[in-house]
Amino acid sequence: MGERVKVGMADYNVCQAPDSIITLGLGSCVGVVLYDKTTGIAGMLHAMLPDSNLIRNHANRAKFADTGLEDLLKLLAKKGVRKENLVAKLAGGARMFNFSGSSDISGIGDRNVQAVKKKLMEYHIKLVAEDTGLDYGRTVEFFPQTGLLEIRAVGKGVKSI
Repeated sequence: MGERVKVGMADYNVCQAPDSIITLGLGSCVGVVLYDKTTGIAGMLHAMLPDSNLIRNHANRAKFADTGLEDLLKLLAKKGVRKENLVAKLAGGARMFNFSGSSDISGIGDRNVQAVKKKLMEYHIKLVAEDTGLDYGRTVEFFPQTGLLEIRAVGKGVKSI
């Protein structure tokens, strides 16, 4: 068993087997894992918002699904990963608050998930598994050695995808 690489909110990082990579507290945020089983290298993004074009402050590109994925792909390429070898796993995007009527806040989780899926299609990266939506937060840890994304949620136990 290797080290545990941490990814904060609005952050991304990479690891290589036997290390794992983890992010805590995915509510409406989305955790995206990009994984190359030929090299055992994985990257994870913890995105808070779907689209960088909707907000003026772009100081932290990892905050957004579109620019965060772009930057994560660049970092993976620097580590020798070829985009054609990547597959993706996705978790989070929950509806954490129940507001009456339609609200930008209440739908942000779903919009985050859709934004990530759109970018993955644009990059021709296959989404092989996901655990998204519903009304609870998640902590996720990816193990490049096995290719499993472990998902923990309070009162829900642990599941792997």
